Amino acid sequence: MDQLISYISRFFMIVGGSALLLLVLLATGNVGMRLFHIPYAGTYEIVSFLGALVTAGALGHTQRRRDHILVDILTAKFSPLARRLLDAVSDGLAAVLFAIASWQVYRWAENLRGTGELSETLQLKYYPFVYGVSAGFALLALVLFLQMSRAILRKAEGEE
Repeated sequence: MDQLISYISRFFMIVGGSALLLLVLLATGNVGMRLFHIPYAGTYEIVSFLGALVTAGALGHTQRRRDHILVDILTAKFSPLARRLLDAVSDGLAAVLFAIASWQVYRWAENLRGTGELSETLQLKYYPFVYGVSAGFALLALVLFLQMSRAILRKAEGEE
């Protein structure tokens, strides 16, 4: 299971990285073209959509590697068992939060798809980007659930 999650999170990271590259190229090109008074139409829309994919694509991989900021000034003084239990509880609560967020964002994407809503300037269907954000949240929830399970099942150093 861990290997599958690793592949999926890397895939999402590649999607997010590709979106970031496109975002940078588009924004830079738009700034350059503004010098000649011919900016790209709809740049703001596309940059917004790509920015959502960048963020959603990085969530699962970042959590797997625990590359986020961790302030443990208080928990460093706890016993290994207390830290492990606190990790399990916080991972579990975060997993529930992001599972609910994924579900709600998915419902929003379904609504957008059903109504045929389009972006304002370019008239793009943007529900695929919303589905991407929902998938990123779902992956994050799955990673958090697996980390919670590991925290519950592992025995920390120094525990009896």
